[in-house]
Amino acid sequence: MEPDRHDQQQQRVHGVVVITLPPSDDPSQGKTISAFTLTDHDYPLEIPPEDPSFHQPDPLHQNPQFRLWFSDLSMSSPRLVLSLLGISLIAIALYGSVFSNSVQMFRVSDERNRDDDNSRRETTSFVFPVYHKLRAREFHERVLAEDLGVENGILVESMDLELVNPVKVNSVLSTTAGSVDSSSTTIFPVGGNVYPDGLYYTRILVGKPEDGHYYHLDIDTGSDLTWIQCDAPCTSCAKGANQLYKPKNHNLVGSSEPLCVEFQRNQMTGHFESSQQCDYEIEYADHSYSMGVLTKDKFHLKLHNGSLAESDIVFGCGYDQQGVLLNTLLKTDGILGLSRAKISLPSQLGSRGIISNVVGHCLASDLDGEGYIFMGSDLVPSHGMTWVPMLHHSRLEVYQMQVTKMSYGNAMLTLDGENGRVGKALFDTGSSYTYFPNQAYTQLVTSLQEVSGSDLTRDDSDETLPICWRAKTNFPISSLSDVKKFFRPITLQIWSKWLIISRKLLIQPEDYLIISNKGNVCLGILDGSSVHDGSTIIIGDISMRGHLIVYDNVKRRIGWMKSDCVRPREFDHNVPFFQG
Repeated sequence: MEPDRHDQQQQRVHGVVVITLPPSDDPSQGKTISAFTLTDHDYPLEIPPEDPSFHQPDPLHQNPQFRLWFSDLSMSSPRLVLSLLGISLIAIALYGSVFSNSVQMFRVSDERNRDDDNSRRETTSFVFPVYHKLRAREFHERVLAEDLGVENGILVESMDLELVNPVKVNSVLSTTAGSVDSSSTTIFPVGGNVYPDGLYYTRILVGKPEDGHYYHLDIDTGSDLTWIQCDAPCTSCAKGANQLYKPKNHNLVGSSEPLCVEFQRNQMTGHFESSQQCDYEIEYADHSYSMGVLTKDKFHLKLHNGSLAESDIVFGCGYDQQGVLLNTLLKTDGILGLSRAKISLPSQLGSRGIISNVVGHCLASDLDGEGYIFMGSDLVPSHGMTWVPMLHHSRLEVYQMQVTKMSYGNAMLTLDGENGRVGKALFDTGSSYTYFPNQAYTQLVTSLQEVSGSDLTRDDSDETLPICWRAKTNFPISSLSDVKKFFRPITLQIWSKWLIISRKLLIQPEDYLIISNKGNVCLGILDGSSVHDGSTIIIGDISMRGHLIVYDNVKRRIGWMKSDCVRPREFDHNVPFFQG
């Protein structure tokens, strides 16, 4: 699909969202929900502003004799001075090309331009706190009890308790595009884990204040459309975490409305043309699908300053779900589409000037941690981010970058691109695990044979994932820190316009391994032959945990940095983060 264009509507916003990543009965399949987008604009790597707090004395001012000598030299031999400067510049360039700066995955790097702050000050941002999936029930009961109120042990959704200062924020968000207060950013709880559940989710409040309900939605940066299981009536629906959404006839989207025309064109389906309503059918990578109709309703978004806002959002009313998808829907109610397509939630908000079209997520790495997702540019760190350009795709709206080299330790892995040297990698929160093209995966498995024979040995009886190892002592492995020394990091070198500055994404062993219920360590990288186009590296949740990932659709770039995912760095510490 294509990036959004701006609507001219004036809207408001309010609410809460819950994001999950895809689980399944067979974890080895990993859940991959896909519908993508890209861009081909490169952006020069940005140079961090100089830190004023760090100052080294000028040696020319420390030693008067040296200063005098340098002054005499410059006066008498200007050519010599210029020659020395030229040689110095050449030496610096050679050093940069030989000793390229290795940037660890989701670790240090360049900063955002200071101009960003001025250019995007007119927009708002939305933040969604995140919680681990193992704690889904605990989170659901405790947080909703605190946030919504409990009567006799029964959770009661009371939207009045959520309405903190709504008048001020609503008046801001209902103004014309470009006049929105930049201090707003929206907050939603997100829970989940890679194993054993295999998904991350957030919750969002949909409907009018008097009859709205919360729905738990799978967060999926690879999906365009947000959809919720609905009673239209429902032909095939899972039990779900909450009651089915009930659409109203007057809210149905007509087949001639712009978003419907755009969405159906990108679906490349022709059997909906005669319908007055906007029907949809989405098939995912695991061949499961959702069928339904587009509708619109109020989405309530919680802002990072503690206030609420609301906006009418177009989304799918899914009345027929089939396949592995039904297993995911036992714990969630649908999908939150976060791609660059015009129909996605961030694109709809961005087209109205409510936010800058920037999406960020931070998935906690430990089971007791918390995380978040945000929409808008206000919480993008001003320094410490590594930025690379997004790739453009004529049809897909995915978050993708170009890879020029890939290796496991010192062993090179073949890329399925031109001459096996250029490949693509996309970030997909709809995939529990990371996927490599077949040839690279086969080479990786071969290289991993060195692991067996140390303190670990293959255990084919463990069917958690295709490849698992057990300790030779037969004692269960309790922590990745005990075994990561037997594995090597995987390095992806990212294409950059500036050849002397290398951008490398380093995936450490803890970013691709899990501990199974049998106490074995298993490889969380799978064969991607049948995933997406079969030639793309899919970076799944397992390799994104413990890092802030930002997709800047305005500047068409992707950024990352290491993070504990407790709260955004730019978050106002005087305002309580979501309690849970």
